[in-house]
Amino acid sequence: MASLIRKVISTSRAPAAIGPYSQAVLVDRTIYVSGQLGMDPSSGQLVPGGVAAEATQALTNMGEILKAAGCDFTNVVKTTVLLADINDFNTVNEIYKQYFKNNFPARAAYQVAALPKGGRVEIEAIAVQGPLTTASL
Repeated sequence: MASLIRKVISTSRAPAAIGPYSQAVLVDRTIYVSGQLGMDPSSGQLVPGGVAAEATQALTNMGEILKAAGCDFTNVVKTTVLLADINDFNTVNEIYKQYFKNNFPARAAYQVAALPKGGRVEIEAIAVQGPLTTASL
């Protein structure tokens, strides 16, 4: 059996990893994007303005990583949203649907005890490279 190639995706247009992990990893046509906080890529600090600003920045960062992998938000098939406070769910949804406009990916959302750097939201994704056709079952 031929081995699959594992490619690390990295861009300076998104925050550098704050631990022993990659911004994203591509295996075959599947891209695993690490959880993105609302961090400014240049300062490495959370953006001010609360959960809405952090969600906007987290998704902007994700978009830059997807772009580095030759994709965009239409290639995303699954996301996980981690919230410091589940009461922020609706606020994050309002931001989320500015990036995911139709054919929404599958998603899970959880409240967690804490996020790195005191973040309010973290979002990770799985995407597939190449053109996707959406069909209804």
